[in-house]
Amino acid sequence: MRHGHFTLGPMPREADNDAERRGATTGRPARPEPAPAPAGLARADPGVAVLLLARLPGRHVPWAVAQLIRGPRRWQQAPGVRFARVLGSGQGGGFGLRPGLDHQGVFLMFDELAQARAFVSGSPLLAAYRERAEQCLVAVLQASSARGFWGGQAMRAVVPAPGDGEPVLALTRASIRPSQAWRFWRHSPPSEASLAASPGCRLAAGLGEAPVLRQATLSLWDHTAAMNAYARQGAHQRAIEASYREGYFSEWMFVRFVPWLMQGHWGGQVFDFVHPQTGATRG
Repeated sequence: MRHGHFTLGPMPREADNDAERRGATTGRPARPEPAPAPAGLARADPGVAVLLLARLPGRHVPWAVAQLIRGPRRWQQAPGVRFARVLGSGQGGGFGLRPGLDHQGVFLMFDELAQARAFVSGSPLLAAYRERAEQCLVAVLQASSARGFWGGQAMRAVVPAPGDGEPVLALTRASIRPSQAWRFWRHSPPSEASLAASPGCRLAAGLGEAPVLRQATLSLWDHTAAMNAYARQGAHQRAIEASYREGYFSEWMFVRFVPWLMQGHWGGQVFDFVHPQTGATRG
């Protein structure tokens, strides 16, 4: 498998322990708590995701813009889908404030791996992107750790953490407080540059469900050690400390995934990978 990664803005690292989350051992302000989950949800949180990245040629940009306008409703009606977002991107699929109308992403949550596999193999919505895109990557992902919320929806871990030398994909998304937007984006360029130069980072994309204020970063790494090394260094570490101190986010989510399937073309790389294990979920 040749790996890749995608990102947008500072990526919060996971706390080393519960005391650090409260700020008790580090002297730093406590990590802001996620927004509470909606009341009355009896079902377990989903633990499987499907990710689509697409770059469309100019003749299909009007169609792509129409998909953003139509939003997630059609995706949410597909069997097994618990959560859906249709996402735009920065220019060139990156992290800047200038929109890139030819780059899009879709992120879906499922309860079961079998549901996600069936969706990827038979969805006419995915087929429509594959038919039009000049680059298209589809991934089926299983959460190995999850914290926070996206639009009030949490995820849960359903597989163990990846072993030594196994790839890991990280998702960070955040709703940025309008009063903090300028401060957040001030930290983004140096953090993005350090990510691009980080050893072991193979593919990155910046995505967003709303300009400026609702952003997501996706990054694929050769192994967890490389991801952790990036999360604890230089510009990225400074950005994270500032986000805690100044309270940039009203809601956030951080999930680590074990890739189960990655197929397609992205950033000059070819992906044709299925996890060697069956990937059966637990819980």
